[in-house]
Amino acid sequence: MNTFEKIYEVVRRIPRGKVATYGQIAMMAGNPRLARVVGYALHSNPDPGGIPCHRVVNRFGGLAPSFAFGGAEIQAEKLRSEGITVRGDNTVDLEIYLWDGL
Repeated sequence: MNTFEKIYEVVRRIPRGKVATYGQIAMMAGNPRLARVVGYALHSNPDPGGIPCHRVVNRFGGLAPSFAFGGAEIQAEKLRSEGITVRGDNTVDLEIYLWDGL
């Protein structure tokens, strides 16, 4: 399994109503130094319906300004549809919504 495939497998496990950070995904995929690679992998997501890349945020809970499928507002809409509150500054509260990886 290559690095992108490992990343996609982890992202598929993020439950509805939760988010994970790029660094968290990198660590769970086997290399905590690959947070930027997670971003590249998600930008080229081959299965947007099956790989919920909208659930991945930065370490501050920030949405992606250039979300691959339409920008931060589309990402915010997708998160809101799952019950996640997106604040006016396009962040989510990680204390509430961060996935524990289990």
